[in-house]
Amino acid sequence: MQIFPDRSIFVYLHRAIDLVLPFILLSLITLLFNTPFHERYQIMGASAGVLLLLTSQFTGVYTNWRGRSIFQSAKLIMQAWLITWAILIILAFWYKDTVNYSRLAVTTWAIFVMFILIAYRIAIRLALIYLRKSAQNHKKIAIIGAGKIGKQLAKNINENPWMGYKVTAFYDDNPKILNQKINDIPVIGSIEVVAEDTKNIKYDEIYICLPLGADLKIKHLLDELTDTTAIVKYVPDLFTFDLMHAKMQDIKGMPVFSVFDTPLSCNSSLVIKRLEDVLLSLLILILISPILLVISIAIKLTSSGPVIFKQKRYGLNGKEIEVYKFRSMTTQDNGSIVKQATKGDTRITPLGAFLRKTSLDELPQFINVLQGKMSIVGPRPHAIAHNEEYRKIIPKYMQRHLVKPGITGWAQINGWRGETDTVEKMEKRIEFDLHYINNWTLWFDIRIIILTIFKGFINKNAY
Repeated sequence: MQIFPDRSIFVYLHRAIDLVLPFILLSLITLLFNTPFHERYQIMGASAGVLLLLTSQFTGVYTNWRGRSIFQSAKLIMQAWLITWAILIILAFWYKDTVNYSRLAVTTWAIFVMFILIAYRIAIRLALIYLRKSAQNHKKIAIIGAGKIGKQLAKNINENPWMGYKVTAFYDDNPKILNQKINDIPVIGSIEVVAEDTKNIKYDEIYICLPLGADLKIKHLLDELTDTTAIVKYVPDLFTFDLMHAKMQDIKGMPVFSVFDTPLSCNSSLVIKRLEDVLLSLLILILISPILLVISIAIKLTSSGPVIFKQKRYGLNGKEIEVYKFRSMTTQDNGSIVKQATKGDTRITPLGAFLRKTSLDELPQFINVLQGKMSIVGPRPHAIAHNEEYRKIIPKYMQRHLVKPGITGWAQINGWRGETDTVEKMEKRIEFDLHYINNWTLWFDIRIIILTIFKGFINKNAY
C-alpha cells in the first residue's frame, strides 16, 4: 500500500505525453526520411499512442512511481513500449500491410519513441531532485511512534529527497530509545511533548504511527495537536493484520481496505487475461497437434487404460473443475486420498516417467484453457485431497484460488514444482503463488511464459 498517493499532476502529464508522443515523432521521422506521412502512418501513430496508454497502465508505469528508482521506471517503460510495438507489427503482418511502410523509418521511430519516453521522465525526475535539494524549504516531518511502521515510513521518505520531505525527529514513549538515534534520526522525546515542540520547532507535518491498540493515546494526541498549525496525518499499523500489500479505495468518503485482492479482480484485466489465454492456447494447440497425436498413440500402445486422465481439482473461487493430463500412471487416483508421485514410484509407467519429467503430460490442459477452466499462467491446480489437507495448516492457502489455476506459474519456474514432501516446500510454493496473484500484469505473464520455455519444462523435482 502507498503512503503517498500516485495521483499527482505528473501522472496526468505522463499520460498526455504518452498519448501524443508516438504520433508526433512518427510525423517527424517520416519528414526526416522524406517519406509521405500518409493515412497508414497516421493510423499507426494514433494507434500507438492509445496502445501505449493501455500497456503502460497494465504494466504499472503510472502506479507507485514516487518510490521507484529511475532504472525500475525505465524498465517498465521499455516493457510497455515493446509490447505496443509488437502489437503494431503483428497487426501490420496480419493485414498484409507492411509494404505501405518504410522499415527504416518505422524502426528508427520505435527506437526514438522509447528513448524519448525514458529521457523526458529522467529529466523531470532530475529537475525535481535539483530544485528540492538546492532549495532550503524541505518540509520538516516528525514521526510519532518509532516502531516498525514508523521506521519504514522514515526510510521511505528520507531515501527519496526529491519528494521534498525530510524526517527530522521521532517521538516515542519507550524510555530505552529516548535521546537515541534511529537511522540518524533522533528520538527527541516522549509523545507528551509533541504538541509543545510542534509549536516551537514548527514541524510542517506530523505523522502518527502508533499501533491500533493505542486509540485513546491517539485521540488525546489529536486533541492537543489541534492547537498547532502543523498538518497531521495518521498512518495505520499495516503490519498488525499483514496489510502492507492491501489496496485502499474510497466509497463516498469512507476508506475501504482490500485485504485479500488481486489486479485480476478488475474487469478490464480479466478481459486482457482471457484474450491472452485464448489466442496463445489456440496457437500452441495448432503447433503441438502432431506431438499430441504421437503421445496419444504411444500411451495407447505401451499401457492399458485411457489416454487422457481427468482429475478433479479446485479452480477459480474454489469451484471443482476437471483437469486433463496425459495418463502417466497405471492407477487413476481421484478420490479423497491422493498420494503424490515420488521418486521411483512404481505406479508411473516408463513412458509416463518421461512425460512427467518433461511436463509433456500437461499439454492437454491447453484444452482446459480454451474451456475457460484454467489459464496458461497461474498457480498450479492441486488435487482436491491435497487442497483440503493444506488449507488447514498453511495460512492463506486458499487465496491461490482468487485466480484461475495455470499450466505454468511463478512458483514452477522458480523451482517449486513436483513433489512437496514437506509442509515447508508447499509453503514456499504458496508464497510464490501469492506473489504472482498480488502483482499480476500482462508483462508478468509474458515473462513467465518465456522463462517456462527455457527453464520450466524439465525439473529435477518432477517424478
